[in-house]
Amino acid sequence: MKVLRAADHKRMPWKNGGGETVEIAISPEGAGLADFDWRVSTATVASDGPFSIFPGIDRTLSILDGKGMRLLIEGREPVLLTQASEPLTFAGDIAVSATLPDGTITDLNVMSRRGAVRHAVARHFIDGEKSLEFAKGIFLLFCVNGALTARTGAQSVELDAGDAMLLEESDGGKLDLSGQALCYAISIERA
Repeated sequence: MKVLRAADHKRMPWKNGGGETVEIAISPEGAGLADFDWRVSTATVASDGPFSIFPGIDRTLSILDGKGMRLLIEGREPVLLTQASEPLTFAGDIAVSATLPDGTITDLNVMSRRGAVRHAVARHFIDGEKSLEFAKGIFLLFCVNGALTARTGAQSVELDAGDAMLLEESDGGKLDLSGQALCYAISIERA
């Protein structure tokens, strides 16, 4: 179990130069935007505009803060993504643009290289105790706000807002959570 503290996340400009992203985790470690297998990051979006194009990448977006973002995704009906919306998955190599009807937002962006790995994202509200099952592969739990304790087997870790825990190449199992927090569970498996 590896703990990824908020203070240690890497800040970098967007691929298209339109803003800044905070990289939580990437694989392989040290990979760049052109050669990662998977990547988890957050971004603050303060103005309308196009998304960066990522050939061969699938993405999932979730709104963490703000009133929402309207997405125009090539080949789909426009969608308003809000904090109440389920995570939204789409191809990273098609034209996507965003408008902010009610101001700045912060999003969670999970990306994986199509054909090499695939990912799934689920939102969880923790109020007391909750158990999550995780499958074989890679599992990342990102704490958006609040605080929680995560336990699996004999290992235990405390997470605060912005922190994450990463289980690499796990055999699957159960994660026991306690506390009060909003978190996102991200599962990544080889294709």
